[in-house]
Amino acid sequence: MTMQLLSVASEIYPLIKTGGLADVTGALPAALAGEGVATRTLVPGYPAVIARIGKAKVVRRYEALFGVPATVLAARVEGLDLLVLDAPDFFAREGGPYGDHAGNDWGDNWRRFAALSRVGADIAADGVKGWRPDVVHVHDWQAALTAAYMRFGPAHAVPKIVTIHNLAFQGRYGADVFGQLGLPPEAWGMDGVEYYGGVGYLKAGLVSADAITTVSPTYAEEIRSPVHGMGLDGLINGRVDRLYGILNGVDTAIWNPADDPLIPKAFSGRALAGRGANRRALEQQFGLDADDAPIFIIVSRLTWQKGMDLMVDALDHLVGLGAKLALLGSGDHPLEGAFLGAAD
Repeated sequence: MTMQLLSVASEIYPLIKTGGLADVTGALPAALAGEGVATRTLVPGYPAVIARIGKAKVVRRYEALFGVPATVLAARVEGLDLLVLDAPDFFAREGGPYGDHAGNDWGDNWRRFAALSRVGADIAADGVKGWRPDVVHVHDWQAALTAAYMRFGPAHAVPKIVTIHNLAFQGRYGADVFGQLGLPPEAWGMDGVEYYGGVGYLKAGLVSADAITTVSPTYAEEIRSPVHGMGLDGLINGRVDRLYGILNGVDTAIWNPADDPLIPKAFSGRALAGRGANRRALEQQFGLDADDAPIFIIVSRLTWQKGMDLMVDALDHLVGLGAKLALLGSGDHPLEGAFLGAAD
């Protein structure tokens, strides 16, 4: 019998993506299908998502989900079975999934992603149109509260997996938020959603999970230390028997230079000749001199956590050695400014 899995996430490739989280949630369904697991993914109805789902079927309605009307839509897009939380008051906004074009977080993110989590827990408990998950898998702080809603609600017996993609982002809010989440009083406390006097979404998910996974065995070890544990290392060490590091892989159906339509010349490990043509095209596109100097290429979020400050410090030295740098990314404004300034 095929296991039924509900995945809850704030983004999924190829519909909406800001980072590696979307790559994982987009690739997992196909990978799990090979292991006999059928996945449906619950995601917010951002404009980019609504535009892609076409004719979708309404499978659940809310007159007032955290104060706003909402529906859950079922659709199949790009081989993905989706459940889309269509709540225009929360998600029909210009900007990114988490903030405006200027990089400012939406002030009601606590409510937006509590709504997503609440719906995930409701589906875990009641299902949709005859479908009910055997396991629920939630990703990062934006969906982690699903596990807490399940633990303190009718879906408490359904197995819950929480995956940490980046422990630096935890969804921390003031204590006043707790009374608006619809959780019972017993959910408040060190073994619940309380975190240093406030509310911690990721923390709430971690203490409620039956299993905790991370993006690699190395990261699973790192987050147990005070340096990388971001204040949660004590909790994680206390639940180490439930912690698993599973290495993220590259989806070669998408990222394969042997048949990538977006590069000028295909190549493979056995036929590398095309790399020269791709290098020349890159030099031309970026206005770089066509020579044999090494080119450093970085595609990354521009954050201190990724070590981008070290690259800024090394730029003058690298350029002085004759090297060239091509960079694509966004992130912390000071780092963005430093790279833009160096380019000028």
